[in-house]
Amino acid sequence: MKIKLLCVGKNNNSIWFDSMEHYSKRINQYVNFSIEYIPDVKTGKKSNPELVKNEEAKKLLLKIKKDDVVILLDEKGKAFSSKTFAKNVENQQNMGVKNLVFIIGGAFGFSEKIYFTCNNKVRLSDMTFSHQMIRLFFCEQLYRAYTIINNHPYHNF
Repeated sequence: MKIKLLCVGKNNNSIWFDSMEHYSKRINQYVNFSIEYIPDVKTGKKSNPELVKNEEAKKLLLKIKKDDVVILLDEKGKAFSSKTFAKNVENQQNMGVKNLVFIIGGAFGFSEKIYFTCNNKVRLSDMTFSHQMIRLFFCEQLYRAYTIINNHPYHNF
């Protein structure tokens, strides 16, 4: 299985980027993992959020294949414990999913086109964090999931 994290907007802070690279290398010990950045739409004070979301959706949809399983990291998604998230990732593997794609949207969230495309939604927290932080948190949780799946002591059972 291949896992891809699609992020709207570039990673402009080296602290977050370096930490994400650290976890990305660790994840790749278990599964083929990659991170792709989709250019965000430039916004101003009078930007129309729907137009921005639709433009971002066009760019995201170019990166998604028909047979991809798409999971949005979204405040409207279901919350999981680390163990339950690991079980869900493992289930995707066991079902023979070839490409699992997680998406972190832009500042205004996702367009209806993207919600229509997704297979599931996951909420990482009830709290609000910057997109830079969420990218890192997701990478850490995906690494944790694989350590749980492989009975590695990183996660304290």
